[in-house]
Amino acid sequence: MSHADLLARHRQVMPSWLGLYYEQPIEIVRGSGCRVTDAEGREYLDFFAGILTNMLGYDVPEVRAAIEAQVATGVLHTSTLYLIGNQVELAEKIAERSGIPDAKVFFTASGSEAIEAALLLCTQYRQSNSILALRNSYHGRSFATMAVTGNRGWSASSLSPVNVSYAQSGYRYRSSFGHLDDAAFIEACSADLREVIDTTTARDVACLIAEPIQGVGGFTVPPDGLLGAYQDILLEQDILYVSDEVQTGWGRTGEHFWGYQAHGVAPDVLTFAKGLGNGLTIAGIVARAEVMDCLSANSISTFGGNPLSTAAGLATLAYLTSHDLQANAHKIGGQLLAGLRDLVDSVPAVGDVRGKGLMIGVELVRPGTKTPDTTAAARVLEATREAGLLIGKGGLYGNVLRIAPPLTLTDADAAQGLQILRTALTDLT
Repeated sequence: MSHADLLARHRQVMPSWLGLYYEQPIEIVRGSGCRVTDAEGREYLDFFAGILTNMLGYDVPEVRAAIEAQVATGVLHTSTLYLIGNQVELAEKIAERSGIPDAKVFFTASGSEAIEAALLLCTQYRQSNSILALRNSYHGRSFATMAVTGNRGWSASSLSPVNVSYAQSGYRYRSSFGHLDDAAFIEACSADLREVIDTTTARDVACLIAEPIQGVGGFTVPPDGLLGAYQDILLEQDILYVSDEVQTGWGRTGEHFWGYQAHGVAPDVLTFAKGLGNGLTIAGIVARAEVMDCLSANSISTFGGNPLSTAAGLATLAYLTSHDLQANAHKIGGQLLAGLRDLVDSVPAVGDVRGKGLMIGVELVRPGTKTPDTTAAARVLEATREAGLLIGKGGLYGNVLRIAPPLTLTDADAAQGLQILRTALTDLT
């Protein structure tokens, strides 16, 4: 079936608000390593990894073997009403790596559900529905996660089950404090957070939730230490800190296993998702036992931590650590950043290049201004696809190219993708 025929069927039965990339959307039907093939036989180098989810790439033998072994048992699902060995083993490994003392783990089926669970725990523990979030943030598409999302393009409703106040995010390129050096920037943002708490809350805040690097917001990177300065303020009032590691977790930033570790913070709750299952649905939260166990009502999870997804999660985590993919993300990400940053000076449409590890954002603007150029971003998205490279797009205004390949990306594939990107961006001049 052609892409055009499938698109026509898609439009008949799928929601109009379900976004698709490209003027002529494609279906990906095969993959190996960091390369995929579409339904019409065209091969691409994948620099977006299913929105950072195919963390190891495609057709990884160790993950496939783990999935096949679980399928061979005939048991794909049981629910949390029964003990699940894979679930307990994976929870033990995640708790140990979380950096949270006395940690307990709860598995969900998506990042949005994980954030919902984190908000439930914090509001119940603190007996308050007051939440602090960051401007330009994204935390999911469900009701409460949209409420704490500070990005109007992804907030489909003004209705909310929580009261939210928004602090500075560390989006230096568009911040009113962006002209300050790191220390002064952190000081100004911290003063702003104090003012937000004093003027917009009843001072009984449940938690602050933050992405260490904002994903959908355009891979915006705050100065190291900003979130640590925020937590110093939170601790004065016993406000919990939630680190949304859905996109920054598992070593993707290169420097650390979790994004929060760049800031000297000690989260009370941590959320994870995406890459752990290398394509299978798995997510969850880690929390201090006191916080995790604060619920008094009964609860279960139908799909969270099921035998199949946790089998894949165990294999993925083992591969990640045994191949030191965090180090690879640091090395290859550094090469990509170095190869893109000089374009800020040579290509007027490139306003900013930022990132850590294999999370890189390229913000496009109208030459000579900081005015977001969504048309240019769309042009580059199409040009890179035509040249055989898949990338992402995001940011508050939809003008940021998002580059987040599998953590297994090789030097050769990185060089090829970088050349395609440089050509597409240079052609904007």
